[in-house]
Amino acid sequence: MRAKNLLDIFTETNALLNGHFLLTSGRHSNQYFQCAKVLQHPEHNEYICSKIADYFAEYEVDFVIAPAIGGIVVGQEVARQLGKQSIFAEREDKALVLRRGFQIEAGKKYLICEDVVTTGGSVFEVIEIVKNSGGVVAGVGFIVDRSNNKVQFGCPQFSTLQLEVVSYQPNDCPLCKQNIPFVKPGSRKVNP
Repeated sequence: MRAKNLLDIFTETNALLNGHFLLTSGRHSNQYFQCAKVLQHPEHNEYICSKIADYFAEYEVDFVIAPAIGGIVVGQEVARQLGKQSIFAEREDKALVLRRGFQIEAGKKYLICEDVVTTGGSVFEVIEIVKNSGGVVAGVGFIVDRSNNKVQFGCPQFSTLQLEVVSYQPNDCPLCKQNIPFVKPGSRKVNP
C-alpha cells in the first residue's frame, strides 16, 4: 500500500466518529476512534501495524502482548511482522489477567500493543502484569494517541497517529449540559 495519511484512512473507513461518546476511561468526548472499522481491512491493518513493527524492529523483543479486545488485532499483526509470538490479557472481574494458558516468561522482553490510548489505563495494567511476572517491558506501540504524547509509559513508545482529542470529566461535559445522549461504542462496559 502506498504511503497514505492515516487520518484519511480513518475517515474513509468511517472509523472516526463524531457525536457524544462515553470512553473506556469514563471520560466523555465529541470524537471516537473505532479502530476495528479500520483494522477489518487487511491492507489497512498491515500498513498501519507496519509503522509500529518498523519502529520496534531494532529493539530486542521476545513476545508481543496486548490488552483485549482492541489491542488483540494490533498485537497479532505486529507480532506477525516481527516474527514473534503474540499473547493477550483479558478482563476478569474488572481486572486484566492472563488466561488461556498464556504466561509471562521471566527475563523475556515484551512489546505491548494497543489500538487507542486516552489515559493509558489498559496499557498500564499490562505493564504491571509483565513486570509482576518477571518479564521486561521492551516498549509500547499503539495506533492512536488521543493524549498527544501526554501519557508516558516509562519505556520506549510509539504511536502512528498523535492527536489532542478533547475529552471531559462527566460532570464538566458540555455535551451532557446540552442534554445530548452519549453512546458507548467500545468493548468494555463502563458505568456512566
